[in-house]
Amino acid sequence: MPVDVGLWYNVTIVTIMTNWLLLHYKLPAKPSALRVSIWRKLKRLGTVLFQDAAWVLPNTPHTLEQFQWLAAEIVEMGGEAALWDAQPAFSGNEEALVRQFLQQVDEPYAGILKQLAKRATDLEALSHQYQQVRQKDYFHSPVGEQVREALLSKRGVVP
Repeated sequence: MPVDVGLWYNVTIVTIMTNWLLLHYKLPAKPSALRVSIWRKLKRLGTVLFQDAAWVLPNTPHTLEQFQWLAAEIVEMGGEAALWDAQPAFSGNEEALVRQFLQQVDEPYAGILKQLAKRATDLEALSHQYQQVRQKDYFHSPVGEQVREALLSKRGVVP
């Protein structure tokens, strides 16, 4: 089964979302565990760091709730948090953001595809990995669709 992780690079990205959530925060320098904890949560959500200034997610009810909880946690830790609902005024920024979101899910999807190409695979574990990556796949990566079809095929289900 060929793995084409560069598929989305050839796709013209149409503006899918027009609203974005931006989170900017500051935490006390010590203890550093607080900063690491927040960083891990941001990564788990699949956020993108925009120009080293703000963490970005597409604005959905789920992502808004997640960012609100995270902002409240930051304030409880003694930090400051600002959460913004934004629309880009220049479309080039939005296309670059969408590419970043796709790139961060395409890499793990490609790893799953490679594992699925092997004869002996743990479908349960790979399905779990797929579900974890899918939670961050805000723009429906074509590589993610390849993984879904390959998983179904391995299970004997015709996609």
